[in-house]
Amino acid sequence: QVQLVESGGGLVQAGDSLRLSCVASGHSISYFAMGWFRQAPGKEREFVASIARSGASRYYAESVKGRFTISRDNAKNMVYVQMDSLKPEDTASYYCAAAATAYTDDRRPSSYDYWGQGTQVTVSS
Repeated sequence: QVQLVESGGGLVQAGDSLRLSCVASGHSISYFAMGWFRQAPGKEREFVASIARSGASRYYAESVKGRFTISRDNAKNMVYVQMDSLKPEDTASYYCAAAATAYTDDRRPSSYDYWGQGTQVTVSS
């Protein structure tokens, strides 16, 4: 079992930056590809970014490419997403997820095995 806890969300203005963090416990994340997803009210959960076990491969949703950067620190059991140039449409609950595979560009939530509880990001215009 892997427990994931997100932090770093908040209320910001358009154009601001935030860095979300995800700390894992129960198992080393070095065995998992990691991802970030988000879900806005009334919408389905959508893929944001993923990173391979080694960090060598990263994938991004088109809507965040060039603005968001996913990273990981396996020694600290942490995963991050740096979010720059935030837009009101980025408003959502953001979730950290772990997939028991080396890497994945599968953007379906069902491809991930463990999930955090989420952290809210609100971007005002």
